[in-house]
Amino acid sequence: MIKKIHLIAACGTGMGTLACILKEMGYIVSGSDQNVYPPMSDFLDEKGIKLFVGYDPANLDDAPDLVIIGNAVTRQNVEARAVLQKDIPYLSMPQAVNKFIAKDKKIILVTGTHGKTTTSSIMAHILYTAGMDPSFMIGGILKDYNSSFRIGNGEYMVIEGDEYDTAFFDKGPKFMHYDPDITIMTGIEFDHADIFTNIDHIKSIFSTFVKKIQKDSHIIAFNDNDNLKEILASCVAFIETYGEQAQWSFSNHLQRNSKTFFDVQGPDKAISIETNLVGRHNLFNCLACLAVANRIGISDKNVINALNTFSGIKRRQEIRGIKHGITVMDDFAHHPTAVRETIKAVKPFYKNGRVIAVFEPRTNTSMRNFFQDTYPDSFLDADMVCICEPGIKKNILEKDKFSTMELVNDIGKKGIAAYHFKNYNEVINFLVPKLRPEDLVLIMSNGGFDNIHIKLLEKIK
Repeated sequence: MIKKIHLIAACGTGMGTLACILKEMGYIVSGSDQNVYPPMSDFLDEKGIKLFVGYDPANLDDAPDLVIIGNAVTRQNVEARAVLQKDIPYLSMPQAVNKFIAKDKKIILVTGTHGKTTTSSIMAHILYTAGMDPSFMIGGILKDYNSSFRIGNGEYMVIEGDEYDTAFFDKGPKFMHYDPDITIMTGIEFDHADIFTNIDHIKSIFSTFVKKIQKDSHIIAFNDNDNLKEILASCVAFIETYGEQAQWSFSNHLQRNSKTFFDVQGPDKAISIETNLVGRHNLFNCLACLAVANRIGISDKNVINALNTFSGIKRRQEIRGIKHGITVMDDFAHHPTAVRETIKAVKPFYKNGRVIAVFEPRTNTSMRNFFQDTYPDSFLDADMVCICEPGIKKNILEKDKFSTMELVNDIGKKGIAAYHFKNYNEVINFLVPKLRPEDLVLIMSNGGFDNIHIKLLEKIK
């Protein structure tokens, strides 16, 4: 009988969420990671989960009945090697999700390069607001629930499906482990340069996933992405589309007083929506969820209420503080498309001030030069740009490294003031005397960025 479960690489969003779920289900849970990574490490602490800092065979001294190994862990990891040597049963994260949580649920799976966390969160909130008591497991903390997960008694479970590989003993994508009833596909672009060689490589894994989807499943697909259209051309499942020219579309988009208003047109459907979400990309995320809601019979009234009350996700256009009229916002954006759309989304709300974009390229993809020529155009809607050297180091060949200095120079050539910094302290010291009331400091990184948000707010006089 399984009583004690240990997770290696527990501070990842998926692994940390799984750890908390297992704790809530009554298991004795511990975890280990290379370092402390807020906010997930704080979340684990709040849930009473013992977290070991650093990988060590001694972390297994409590003799767990099962070990769950995250995809950030290599076969050479000393703790993972000890698991194998001691013959302790182990699973990957998605295997554990299926075993403990999703086995009796109808899965609504959200996949794609962009918008997975936000779309999953909107979908979960719609189900909850409609009284369907859903479960969900999402790679972000929903403000309305102060959690990245929920275990409900309803028939549906929302899962954010990652295309990243599963574990060192399973190099296939995580989403391949799930058999969804409904799949939202938000589009396909190149990402994860550490495991994918090019866009064709990514398209091949999505193609394999689509081929395994059952004929009686339902796909909600973003219509404005050519890569996704190509993948779905031979799909046998039932497909509905959303986008500019699609079965589900929007019109009369208006942003006023921090609110967004738009009209939705769907198959035999026309409703008006009011939401706190901003940006066209978030309207597309809403459309995908509206299509699912319509498919499973949720009323327009419940959908309208859910989108009007949805508070958002931490680290997605999250205002961390306002001081002397200066707003500091945190966002997870790191891919060039996400950076562009995030800046474009917030710009209309700060017309009397400046949008100052602070960017730390720290993902495996952004630290490589694949998007060297693409990133400059992502900052065209910013009034000032601060590019900071990433706070972590990766083992990347010199010829493949991304140049932050080159990015700064290229942004400057486009007529936008751009500056280069070696660390977050330099960014803070530069910005503090230059900030004015009604400015927005938009800080974008997929990591904690040394808690630059709070430290900047503390320094503003």
